[in-house]
Amino acid sequence: MTLKTLAAALAGTALTAGAAFAQDNPQVGGADMFADRTIVENAVNSPIHTTLVAAVQQAGLVDTLNGEGPFTVFAPTDDAFGMLSEESLNALMMDENRDQLAQILTCHVVATEAMSGAIAGMIADDGGMHPVPTVGGCTLQAEMSGDTITLTDENGREATVTIADVDQSNGVIHVIDRVLLPGGQAG
Repeated sequence: MTLKTLAAALAGTALTAGAAFAQDNPQVGGADMFADRTIVENAVNSPIHTTLVAAVQQAGLVDTLNGEGPFTVFAPTDDAFGMLSEESLNALMMDENRDQLAQILTCHVVATEAMSGAIAGMIADDGGMHPVPTVGGCTLQAEMSGDTITLTDENGREATVTIADVDQSNGVIHVIDRVLLPGGQAG
C-alpha cells in the first residue's frame, strides 16, 4: 500500500467515523447537533431554542457558554418560554433587567458535564432525589419519573427532560419543557 493510498483510506475512515458520530447525537427540533461544536453553536442551529438564544445574547452569556466548560445546560424550548406571561418575558429582555435574566439562565447551568446516566445514578444513590446546585445559585431537585429525569426548581415548578445527552464540545445539553426560576420568582 502506498502512502497516498493509506492517506486516502484513513481520510475515508475519518469521514465515516465522523458521520456515524454525528448520527449518534440526538437531533433537536429536527436539526443535527454536533459534538464538536459548543453549546452556543449548536443552540443557534436549533429551531426550538430561538428564545433561549436571544435571552443568552441579551444576558451577555454567549462568551461564557462558548467557553471551555464543561457545562451541563438544561435548555428550555421556545414552548417552555411561551409558558411565561408575555409581559414577564418582555420585561426580562429589557436592558435594565439583564442581571435578573442572567440569574434565571444560569439557574439552568451546572459547572460540570453530567450525562443522563450519571444523573440517574446520583438520583438512585440519594434515595430518589438528588440536589443539583447551579451556576446561578439555585438548587434544582432531580428525580426520575419512570425512565425520564424531572427537575423541580425552588418554587415547585417541574420541568421534564424531553431530549437527553446532546453532546457538545464543552459539555452537554438536556432539552427541557419548562423554564426554571430562582426561589421567590414566578413566571
